[in-house]
Amino acid sequence: MKKWKIDSWKNYPAKHIPEYPDKKELNMVLGKIKSFPPLVFAGETRHLKEQLANVVDGKAFLLQCGDCAESFAEFHPDNIRDTFKVILQMSLVLTYSASLPVVKLGRIAGQFSKPRSAPTEKKDGTELLSYLGDNINGIEFNERSREPDPKRLFKAYSQSASTLNLIRAFSHGGFADLKMVHTWNLGFIKKSPQAKKFKELEDLIADALAFMEACGINSDFNRRLKTVNFWTSHEALLLPFEESMTRVDSTTGEYHDTSAHFVWIGDRTRQLNGGHVEFCRGIENPIGIKCGPTSKPDEIMRICNVINPENEKGKITLISRFGHDNVGKFLPKLIRAVKKEGLNVVWSCDPMHGNTIKSATGFKTRPFNNVVKEVKNFFSAHQAEGSFAGGLHIEMTGQNVTECTGGAQKISDQDLSHRYHTHCDPRLNASQALELAFLISDEIKKNSQYSKNIAQAAS
Repeated sequence: MKKWKIDSWKNYPAKHIPEYPDKKELNMVLGKIKSFPPLVFAGETRHLKEQLANVVDGKAFLLQCGDCAESFAEFHPDNIRDTFKVILQMSLVLTYSASLPVVKLGRIAGQFSKPRSAPTEKKDGTELLSYLGDNINGIEFNERSREPDPKRLFKAYSQSASTLNLIRAFSHGGFADLKMVHTWNLGFIKKSPQAKKFKELEDLIADALAFMEACGINSDFNRRLKTVNFWTSHEALLLPFEESMTRVDSTTGEYHDTSAHFVWIGDRTRQLNGGHVEFCRGIENPIGIKCGPTSKPDEIMRICNVINPENEKGKITLISRFGHDNVGKFLPKLIRAVKKEGLNVVWSCDPMHGNTIKSATGFKTRPFNNVVKEVKNFFSAHQAEGSFAGGLHIEMTGQNVTECTGGAQKISDQDLSHRYHTHCDPRLNASQALELAFLISDEIKKNSQYSKNIAQAAS
């Protein structure tokens, strides 16, 4: 491998990066962003990697969720708060059922740009560039809006900074205190079956807290009862921006991408000789690698070895996204290859991207039953292969949207048009996300116990 430099990715082909018409303006914007404060810090990134190392060992579970693509239009503190609430609820369900700590990682504070299946789209005989995310161009279908605009990066940076500021306040300012668990419920799901089950969980936790209080253990003396670590992530797609946010840690001399704690390489950009893999091999952040039906085990092994030559625990998360009916065909081969190579990885399931269909009413959607099937098939495959299914990666929102069909709300194709707000792919709403957490909690418990049995046998 050639020596890595912060801009060495430019020597390799890099897919899904837009062609900006005004290069001079782009360089001016990127130059200013290089002088902006980091959004996250190297010490935080190292702490996340330590937590992910626990997932590798079967001692924790990774929950990574949030928006498909953040937008400027939906940016509002209430939306951030509600998504944070649902992630806390899901984490609590999973922690209680599996008796494992949950690493909370949001697709938030930087998840703007998206690779698209086609570079252009047509409407009424007019062909324009595809919408690539609010940090690149606009969703409105006109020529001016669809032209990549570098100045959008300023707004994306500002929104990410504001979002992070609010999340840090929620995480450490008392909102995440277990005593406040009753305030995490969202109004529109209070009458749902999930709300009733969560209320039962609230009561159990309240009893446990009362017992601990009687023993002299409470949030006044134990910080872990009233604060949470919440990390941010996004796809490392727009490499010019990621380069401008990459800084040298003054304490170690290492490079960290300070735009997020965790970044991932998508299914469309994981070429071994491509710019995205080249960029990610030089930064110290934990890296996710999406694995789909087109990925071959040998290819994934080579990418892992390039990005993580020291086989460091917590560095690599393999995020499988095969589709519910393809898991049995592809995942076991990949698990066996990883075990044979002796790689330390977090195994996470993305049940969203492989289950996208077009509804009879013309909307892109994801049937909830297929999402659940993929997760269950993922856990079954790992249990059969003797490995630890350690994570869940979903696109969701705290809003009462109607974008994915099914679930306890029984959202139909005809309901999709009522509240279809996504700027890109369909998301689970808060009720569906919480329902998913309850449905898979038993699977996690079975798999975590299986992992413990394997570890005990090995020792």
